[in-house]
Amino acid sequence: MEEKRFAVLIDSDNVSPKYTTYVLNEISNYGLITYKRIYGDWTEQNKESWKKAALGHAIVPIQQYSYTSGKNATDSSMIIDAMDILYSGNVEGFCLVSSDSDFTRLAIRLRESGMIVVGMGEKKTPKSFTISCNQFKYLENLASDDETVPVTDIKIIADSIVNIICETESEESGMNAGDLKSRLVNRFPDFDVRNYGYTKFSSFLGNISQVTLKAKGNIVALKQNRSEIDELRRFAVNVVTNSRRGCLNMGEVNSRILDQYPGFNIKELGYSKFVKFINDIPELHIDKQNNVILNP
Repeated sequence: MEEKRFAVLIDSDNVSPKYTTYVLNEISNYGLITYKRIYGDWTEQNKESWKKAALGHAIVPIQQYSYTSGKNATDSSMIIDAMDILYSGNVEGFCLVSSDSDFTRLAIRLRESGMIVVGMGEKKTPKSFTISCNQFKYLENLASDDETVPVTDIKIIADSIVNIICETESEESGMNAGDLKSRLVNRFPDFDVRNYGYTKFSSFLGNISQVTLKAKGNIVALKQNRSEIDELRRFAVNVVTNSRRGCLNMGEVNSRILDQYPGFNIKELGYSKFVKFINDIPELHIDKQNNVILNP
């Protein structure tokens, strides 16, 4: 399959030059770099380190004078160039390297035009920019700096993994790990296993208690605790058996289970809906009024 072409545009005012190599190496995993441009006022003395980095990596420096104090002319120049490259039709994606929220609207506009947008910035990057990209990489992670970066709570990620698997048509057999990772990134553009101290997605999944890896790690399935499921099934049967009418509304059965087992979560048992759990109990069935009834 032909590699996708990327334009790498760097905001020298909001990113350290020490990350240059890591930026280019990371985006090379996505495709072929056809544009490498860096924007700034190169007459300023504090740009000396960036000049060396640009020269050493064949990055084209774009001069932008700071005409007005307090105004960021670099942003405007980078945005104009991005739109020119977009309309040239020579790339399929952009890598926007900045820690500045001013590029949020640019990222959104490029995605509206069908471009893949990979953002890269330091941990100070505002959330508005990180979520506007298809994917966002924290530079501290790429460089393995010993610094804490803002990450989505792992419990939220774990719950999303369970929900994604449950939403697939093959929830019982699981789903491809690559597809799962892609869907996670769609929901959390800044998701990166390196944020959590892992180098591989499979290793990260090994820390998610609700799932298990099958087929040499290529398939991710919900983990079913048979003893816990059997205990809950027995409890559900007893609840219905001991009811006065020999049947209970499905919502009432669910409520009784929650009273007895406060941590009960049907998705953690491998079911997308409570009705599927009930239907798997041989002694019970559900009538048209959503009542749970003992089988004759």
